[in-house]
Amino acid sequence: MNSFDVFNGDADGLCALVQLRLAHPRPSVRVTGVKRAIALLDRVEATRDDRVTVLDVSLDRNRAGLERLLAAGAWIEYFDHHHAGAVPAHDHLDAHVDTAPDVCTSLLVDRHLSGAQRLWAIVGAFGDNLPEPAARLASACALSAAETAALRRLGEALNYNAYGESIADLRFDPHRLAEWLLDSRDPFAFIGSGDHARVLSEGLADDLALARTVAPIAQSARSSAYLLPDAGWARRVSGVFANQLALADPQRAHAILSVRARGHGYTVSVRAPKARPLGADALCRRFESGGGRSAAAGINHLPEDALDAFLGAFRAHFAAEGGAKD
Repeated sequence: MNSFDVFNGDADGLCALVQLRLAHPRPSVRVTGVKRAIALLDRVEATRDDRVTVLDVSLDRNRAGLERLLAAGAWIEYFDHHHAGAVPAHDHLDAHVDTAPDVCTSLLVDRHLSGAQRLWAIVGAFGDNLPEPAARLASACALSAAETAALRRLGEALNYNAYGESIADLRFDPHRLAEWLLDSRDPFAFIGSGDHARVLSEGLADDLALARTVAPIAQSARSSAYLLPDAGWARRVSGVFANQLALADPQRAHAILSVRARGHGYTVSVRAPKARPLGADALCRRFESGGGRSAAAGINHLPEDALDAFLGAFRAHFAAEGGAKD
């Protein structure tokens, strides 16, 4: 019998994995990649009675792979907060899916484990741009303001690392990060154990400084859109830049478009207004390769000739007073 751990390479996926494997250790084949490598179940070749754990990747986008593995007789545990569509009813599927805008996969795993590895859940929630739930858990753990701030910085740095068109864009391969985090066992130990956390934190600061020099290409009372250049720093920082804009300007929706490597269109990150975090996934699903969750979503490949159509749809989608149109 083989075991597979399939997880998004961002902060939420990594921290969900670390929580589960610290609480329930078992050797496994790990399957991950950059944040936008969503169809991860296509990479899994499991057979009867193999165990597959899936963390922080859309069930809807992995439906064919999920059905294939269930038909092969694998046992699947699925934790996610993205748009799922209809969840299959199957004796071999244990699905923990919650698409509420104030939930992430790390929080679902924390709920499942009754808080057994809560510090990592706090890191994951901060990384997934959910500072309020993260802060509540930090308060319940009696963390100091300095400790809470350190976990927030780690979560944001881990999330930053996952954005890129390929592993070559990233500071660290998520496979290696998973090993280092598990070996550290405790997030404070990881922060103090070596150069990895420092490299991520300094890289994030440098890339954000470059992003802040970019002016919006379109802006209204309800939305703003930015176009970042064809550069590794731009692809790395797009998600965290979008999160920071959403926190700083909660009444607006924000879109960050990054030129894909060697041109050929754009990658898009969308954040619904923090004041009403709804509608980002509905907008992005109008475009091929789009998906996500209600508060934060994206498009993996927006063709160059679709730029004006996207900007118009984005502006109109969030133009209604109070948030996105239904």
